[in-house]
Amino acid sequence: MFENKSQPLAHPTLFYKRLLTYAAGGGGLIFLSLAIGTFGYKYFGHYDNYTDGFYNASMILTGMGPADQNPNQALKLFASFYALYSGVIFLSSITIVFAPIVHRFFHILHLDDND
Repeated sequence: MFENKSQPLAHPTLFYKRLLTYAAGGGGLIFLSLAIGTFGYKYFGHYDNYTDGFYNASMILTGMGPADQNPNQALKLFASFYALYSGVIFLSSITIVFAPIVHRFFHILHLDDND
């Protein structure tokens, strides 16, 4: 997937293409997680619209905390598990997005080792 240290540095066009691919993957993971949270809040919170579910899911996914002040028991359980899931997913998506950048940085540092 990435070039190893014995290979030359990837061309900038390939690097930018790889960067866009990984950013799309991280963004897709965030989008999927927001969809799960939105539908979960709509179902367990018995909201009339998806906007309230999206708002609550967004607040938990970004680490701000739940916005709903009077949740029922089912919503408390869903929000607890969704918060645990969100912490892992948010950090994972950031890692996915920055992977090509970190790899390129370390590859540049190790280019002189082959001489």
